[in-house]
Amino acid sequence: MPNRIPLISLVIALGLWTMPEPVACQALLPYTLQIDSAQFEQTALSLAEEAVQLARLQQYQLAVPRAALATQLAPKNAQTWTLLGSLYLQVEQFDKGIEALGQAQSLAPENASIKFVLGEAYFRKANYEKAAEYLQAGLKIKPDTPGALFDLGNAFYKLKQFDRAIAQYEKAFSLEKNLWPAINNIGLIKYETGDINSAISRWEQAIAIDNKAAEPMLALAVALYTKGDREKGLAMGEAALKLDKRYAAVDFLKENLWGDRLIAATQSFLATPQIKAALTKIQETPPPPQTAPSSN
Repeated sequence: MPNRIPLISLVIALGLWTMPEPVACQALLPYTLQIDSAQFEQTALSLAEEAVQLARLQQYQLAVPRAALATQLAPKNAQTWTLLGSLYLQVEQFDKGIEALGQAQSLAPENASIKFVLGEAYFRKANYEKAAEYLQAGLKIKPDTPGALFDLGNAFYKLKQFDRAIAQYEKAFSLEKNLWPAINNIGLIKYETGDINSAISRWEQAIAIDNKAAEPMLALAVALYTKGDREKGLAMGEAALKLDKRYAAVDFLKENLWGDRLIAATQSFLATPQIKAALTKIQETPPPPQTAPSSN
C-alpha cells in the first residue's frame, strides 16, 4: 500500500547477495570430530537466498522457517537475523520480529538499515515513540534515506507532531521526486488541521506525479465534493475507486493514515447514490484475464 515502505526492499538493501565467501576452516588434529563451520555458513546463506526469493513471491510462511534455520547455522551473521526479523513482521509476529532484529543490532550496532526495520516494527506495534527513536538513530548514520524519512514522518504524524511530520515528508520528497505518498500525507495533515485549500493543492501535486495514484485522487474528490464542486468530485471519485476499490473501506483508510475529519467526509461521499452505484458496478466487474508470462 502507498503509505508503507516494503520491508523486503530494506532487507535486499543490506547486501545479502554480496556476502563474502566464508573462510575455509583450518585442518584439525587427527581423531577429532571435524565440524565444517564454513559449510554451515554457506548453507545458511543459501537458505537466506531461498527465503528472499520466497518473500519476493509473498510466500512468507515458507520463507520464515528457512530464514530461522539460516540464523541457527550462522548465529553471528547479522544479515540473516535481519531477514528473519523482517519476515516475522510480514506475518505480523511483531514480538518475534523485534527479538530477531534486536539480535541483528547487537551484532551490527552501526547498521542503519537494521534500525530502520526496527522503527517499522515498533510502528506496526503502534509504539510510535519507539519507532521514531529507532528511525532517528538510523538517520544519524544514513541521513539521506527517503524511505526512513517518510516513515519518521508517519511516526510524527501518529504522535500528532504535525510540523515535524511535514518536515520529514518534505525532506524525503526533496531526495526522491517521485515519492508522491510524502506529498499525499502532507495533504492528509492539512485537511485534518482545517487547511482544505492547501490539502487540495498537495493532492493535485501528488496526482501530477502519478496520475494512477488512487489515494490522492479519492482524497481530492472528497475535498472538492465537500467544497461544493460535486460534479467534478463525483467523477474523480469514481475514477479513483476503479483504480483501487480498497479505498472504499474505512479500515483501509485508517491503515493509510487518513484522519477522522477526512474519513467522516469520505463516508458521506461514499453514501451518495452515484458512488454507491459505481461501487456496485466495480464489485460486479470480473477481473481482467491473466496473460501468460513472457518468455523473455
